[in-house]
Amino acid sequence: MLKVVPYTGAAAQEHLDALARLRIEVFREFPYLYDGNMAYEQAYLQAFMAGADSLLVLAFDDKRVVGASSALPLEYESANIQQPFIEQGFDIRRIFYFGESVLLGPYRGQGVGVRFFEARESWARKLGRFDMLAFCAVVRPDSHPLRPEGYAPLDAFWRRRGFEPTELYCQMSWQELYEPEETLKELRFWVKDIGWWLPADPRW
Repeated sequence: MLKVVPYTGAAAQEHLDALARLRIEVFREFPYLYDGNMAYEQAYLQAFMAGADSLLVLAFDDKRVVGASSALPLEYESANIQQPFIEQGFDIRRIFYFGESVLLGPYRGQGVGVRFFEARESWARKLGRFDMLAFCAVVRPDSHPLRPEGYAPLDAFWRRRGFEPTELYCQMSWQELYEPEETLKELRFWVKDIGWWLPADPRW
């Protein structure tokens, strides 16, 4: 049976290697096509866990980590993610940023993604100083040569979670499969207004 467990700060340290392998495996898929490596992922996760008020939500099949989702205050994210909001006059101290969610294929469609969103939003509400949630997703054309037949983007799922797309974009660099080196990719921000006065979900 699948179990979803939230961890704050470095509490998920014992699962670091499993998380790194999971991220590499899932992000190889479209639309990210990420050609990752363990050393980078381990360093990234170590730095993330050290962040103030960070959250990792893990999905387990028995003791095996099969999914993960991350979040932290935007003020502790990298400058390229903060800058589009700063340029539009937002107070980044009031925005809680949802990082990546990864889930192995056989476990999709069982409600884990919904629980990832619920847990992260509830954590933001418990912290009590945020009135907006935000995440970004890579932009890929419908004509992309590596787009799988029957691929369905997650836009409808995100809208059901209360998020809407914006005209805010950022750029990130990573090496794709079949690329000789890293290149810049464009990502679009989606946001949700939560209002700091609304209560946290008691299930989390």
